[in-house]
Amino acid sequence: MTKPLPKLVLSASRDIPFNQLVLSQKNVRRVKAGLSIEDLADDIYRRTLLQSLNVRAELDDNGQPTGKFEVPAGGRRFRALELLVRRKRMAKDQPVPCVVREAGIAEEDSLAENVMRVALHPLDQFRAFSALTEAGLSEEDIAARFFVSVSTVRQRLRLASVSPNLLEVYGEDGMTLEQLMAFSVTDNHGRQEQVWEQVSQGHHVPAYHIRRLLTEDTISANDRRVRFIGLDAYTEAGGDVMRDLFSSDEDSWLQDPALVELLVSEKLSEAAQEISAEGWKWVEAAIDLPYGCEHGKRRITGTTAPLSDEEQARLDALVAEYDALGEQYQDGGDLPDDVAARLTEIDAGITALTQRPVSYDPDEMARAGVFIALAHDGRLRIDRGYVRPEDEPMAEGEKASTGSFADHAPSRTAVNVGGQGPTGERIEDEDDAIRPLPDRLVSELTAERTVALRDALANAPDTAFIALLHALYLSVLRPHGQAGCVQIGITQTCLGNVAPTLRETVWSQSIQARHEQWSVRLPSEPDELWAAIANLAHEEQMALLAHCTSLGVNALFEASKGYDGRISEHGIAQRIAAADALAAVVGLDMAEAGWTPTVDNYLGRVTKPRIIEAVREARGDATAVLIEHLKKGDMAREAERLLDGTGWLPEPLRLPRAEGQPESEADVAILPDFLAEDEQADLPEGDDACAIAAE
Repeated sequence: MTKPLPKLVLSASRDIPFNQLVLSQKNVRRVKAGLSIEDLADDIYRRTLLQSLNVRAELDDNGQPTGKFEVPAGGRRFRALELLVRRKRMAKDQPVPCVVREAGIAEEDSLAENVMRVALHPLDQFRAFSALTEAGLSEEDIAARFFVSVSTVRQRLRLASVSPNLLEVYGEDGMTLEQLMAFSVTDNHGRQEQVWEQVSQGHHVPAYHIRRLLTEDTISANDRRVRFIGLDAYTEAGGDVMRDLFSSDEDSWLQDPALVELLVSEKLSEAAQEISAEGWKWVEAAIDLPYGCEHGKRRITGTTAPLSDEEQARLDALVAEYDALGEQYQDGGDLPDDVAARLTEIDAGITALTQRPVSYDPDEMARAGVFIALAHDGRLRIDRGYVRPEDEPMAEGEKASTGSFADHAPSRTAVNVGGQGPTGERIEDEDDAIRPLPDRLVSELTAERTVALRDALANAPDTAFIALLHALYLSVLRPHGQAGCVQIGITQTCLGNVAPTLRETVWSQSIQARHEQWSVRLPSEPDELWAAIANLAHEEQMALLAHCTSLGVNALFEASKGYDGRISEHGIAQRIAAADALAAVVGLDMAEAGWTPTVDNYLGRVTKPRIIEAVREARGDATAVLIEHLKKGDMAREAERLLDGTGWLPEPLRLPRAEGQPESEADVAILPDFLAEDEQADLPEGDDACAIAAE
């Protein structure tokens, strides 16, 4: 027969005057952490002491009680009460509820009291805050009483927007706090539960992925359209904004895309009307203008008012002061606040003096126009002074047509405000086979490559000179055909209708800036232009030659169908092969040049097998298997994340065959893989150049 366990006997509790308590040196807490003593004292003063002190009778050297009691557990509460006594907010002999311990070890009691406690679960904290708000307390009152920030209280209360079913899942440790917070981005409980059902089967679903699924049909506050109109204008117009617990004004989502487009159109129209009042003949405004919209139009140049003697002296003084401060603090250390502020003022002053307004000839303005578009950061990109061929002044002796309405119509600026260009078609999955890439997608990809190749060639003058001689020789040798990719004429292929966003690429901006620099330096009259070019240094002539030659590059795939519906191989393969050779010489790697696969430019426009194959080539079979179960949209977004930074490129953008690989005459006549109707047809055995390039 087993002996029964002894019954638990709790330690006695009693009220002891505070002046009979002393702090024990056996308290294990040494490091200060958590709520400050001052805050704890304020809390005790507001709601009294909620937890008794753990005390032991103090003994003298002979082991006899001294009449005082040591406090080994509850030292922070003791210090808070001591602070209240010093501040005359509590009497020295105020009875304090205590648990008097006799058995055991004082250090063990102190350790147990601090270790055995469990922090309040965030869900319980949310429910407690909710109960307090229902009792009439404000968010500020709750924050003050519990010594937390108001934002913390608001974050916890925001969990009320999450479905109760998901709160229960979180309470049972079925999801993390970060995942739960991500669901607060929307109040739609049905959509929240639908997304959780979709992602809950995964081993680890990051919060950003949940947030992305919940905001698919919205516009990010970081979008350039939102930056252009301003978030306040959108909300004042009645638009709803979605935010989660992590969100600020810059990290939120706008739920009414149609309202955004309307506000953008209205503001663009206002900007266009304001600029048209300057006296231009026409204004073309849109979110995205087609790449090459300025081609074929003469650019007029304005004049900048020179600085007065006083302004020049002011500029010289600012530059000298800026240089002096730079030399004084050139050691790279942190600048004093007053010096940093002064440098900012100097920079603003220099900018105001150097960025002078440009004036144009009124007669030229009457026949020229302005392009307005949105830059990547939401600011207006305004390009003034383009003259269309039909608006050029007539040559002497040329007769104007008569009888047309335009001859008698009143003079008025033509203002055209458009929207965002098309983003291309989306294709649906048909089966699991890897089919040839869509013609439209190949055209867009090779359009980007053409722009990048033009920019690369412009920075390689010696190569551009050889390309020019090569093209000229071909034109003499084959006067009735053109096999090269440098189209000397110079004939520029319009790429704007192929990929509307080309105008914002880094390569396009580099080309435009270089072109404007030459336009400023060189006159437009033929005689003056000849003399100006002849007087350039050899290096400048080579640079101008490279720039002009680069504008003739055409590495574009243009699908041309024959009578039997097959893509015609004549000319296209030779052009692409010539572009590959040129890319190899200038060392153009589209990945290094900045191209990365995204949902918009590639992954969202190909089939699931294509997406899986891309991930497999870049990250291996093990990674590709992880996304095979996903739906098309989710797979494309996850693939974008997986491919980021890998340098993977689709076939139309890859470098040509590796150096030293044998070539044959048959290779010239065979289209590249991405142009073939059957990707594996007609390829020599073992030819896996594309896979090698992807690795």
